[in-house]
Amino acid sequence: MKRVVRVGIQLLPEGQGLPLPSYMTPGSAGCDLYAAINEAITLQPGQRSLIPAGFCMALPAGFEAQIRPRSGLAMKYGVTCLNSPGTIDADYRGPVCVLIINHGQEPFVIQRGDRIAQMVVVQVERAEFDQADALDATVRATGGFGSTGSRG
Repeated sequence: MKRVVRVGIQLLPEGQGLPLPSYMTPGSAGCDLYAAINEAITLQPGQRSLIPAGFCMALPAGFEAQIRPRSGLAMKYGVTCLNSPGTIDADYRGPVCVLIINHGQEPFVIQRGDRIAQMVVVQVERAEFDQADALDATVRATGGFGSTGSRG
């Protein structure tokens, strides 16, 4: 049986009447977030805006929420999230917002209740960092951007 992580949600006044974050299918990894705005916002090409989701939340210790773009908005309109994936830490209790940018060629209108992003709740590990004089060798070594090729 799947483990269910309980997340407390506190609706803000602008979120009243909107759905809580919700999964669209039983197999969805991300739940949709909704635009908690009172008036439509038009994003011109290249313009960005911070869109409130209408709630604060309490993630359990050891978890984070990742804010990610919705693939349909990206494909159809060129609209995506900046700072993606954005991380919401377990100890953050402020309003959840989504930083949206229009990379498309046409103005894009966001209406109240539009699904604007996905939120994925994931368990995280803490790392301890130890200074080392040398690192173990790997086949890749220091190869970075593009070092493994671009095709086939």
